[in-house]
Amino acid sequence: MKHLLEKVLSSKQVFRGRYLKVEQDQVQAPDGKTYVREYILHPGAAMMIPLLSNEKVVMVHQYRHAVKQVFLEFPAGKRDRGEETLLTARRELREETGYEAKDWKFLTTIHPVIGYSNEHIDLFLARDLTAAPQQLDHGEFLEVVEVSPDELMKFVREGKVTDVKTQIGAFWLDKILHGEWN
Repeated sequence: MKHLLEKVLSSKQVFRGRYLKVEQDQVQAPDGKTYVREYILHPGAAMMIPLLSNEKVVMVHQYRHAVKQVFLEFPAGKRDRGEETLLTARRELREETGYEAKDWKFLTTIHPVIGYSNEHIDLFLARDLTAAPQQLDHGEFLEVVEVSPDELMKFVREGKVTDVKTQIGAFWLDKILHGEWN
């Protein structure tokens, strides 16, 4: 597959925000021609599937400004500099939902937007939940809800859950609960 790699000839940062950076590279492609590639550098994130003892999952309703909609999502958040994603997951679960988990299981890593970002999200199953104080970030507004796995899968089928990380988490949860994956 090395024959598909592109050689970076030059790179420059064209935007630097609080969390995201936009890079522009000039590359030599396998055909020998030069092309421009623009992409977003992202610090990485963690998403949790918090499973309650009653078999419901803890989710959040959150407004996403880029698409001007409120979404039903699993809790998730960006990594702080140098932070391991399990620590990110623990911190974000407490901040967003007001829960802590004693049992954590890493499920997988996803790359949700490979066409224009290096973003990766580590997915975790969180069990043995206990209530803790919710600690929302400044300017963060969420509504915490409990959803049954069957209801969640219905929402996915009906197009009511379109957030890709949440859809992937729903499919993982379904397989785990049906004993198809450990």
